[in-house]
Amino acid sequence: MTQPLIGVSTYLEDASWGVWRLPAALLPVGYPRLVQSAGGIAAMLPPDEPGRAAAAVARLDGLVVAGGPDVEPVRYGADPDPRTGPPARERDAWELALVRAALDTGTPLLGICRGMQLLNVALGGTLVQHLDGHVDGVGVFGRHTVTPVAGTRYASLVPEESSVPTYHHQSVDRLGTGLVVSAHADDGTVEAVELPDPSWVLGVQWHPEMAEDTRVMAGLVRAAS
Repeated sequence: MTQPLIGVSTYLEDASWGVWRLPAALLPVGYPRLVQSAGGIAAMLPPDEPGRAAAAVARLDGLVVAGGPDVEPVRYGADPDPRTGPPARERDAWELALVRAALDTGTPLLGICRGMQLLNVALGGTLVQHLDGHVDGVGVFGRHTVTPVAGTRYASLVPEESSVPTYHHQSVDRLGTGLVVSAHADDGTVEAVELPDPSWVLGVQWHPEMAEDTRVMAGLVRAAS
């Protein structure tokens, strides 16, 4: 089987390495390693002009929209809550364009944490701007149980309840057009959403790149193959 090329969106941050402190397009190594462990080839997609998103997606076999900062509330018609983080407007514009290009072309798509929220926003949904209990501490991943919804794509990949790494204070509120819930937490928080067949479009609220379970990413890679 030819290894599919999986694009992964990146952060755009000031970063330090060696003697340098410069603006950088960066990605926690867990993302490319998860793609590689699942049988794909990872390609980083730093923020670019949104008009180039369709050309980028056309060169890919699959797309991962990575985690990161809060989506700017104006993107879903809301005023910012005081607890919402500062906007990352370049990422918002670029990644929303990537998501829409993947949806338009039927390119297999996996949204992780922020990526799931962007998928929901791209389809007209809204977000809860703050909830408690899904962050253990600043810069510390917690864990909690997610329960799959029977009959969904996610349930076909991970049929049992599972403990997942989590770090988020926002979540899906009103679902975007066509999306269905495919997993939830014990407190009722939506933890996975997807589009029904024949699309392969899945968003998960947790961070599979921080765990050893490759089943979700392997599903994307198979679809991309």
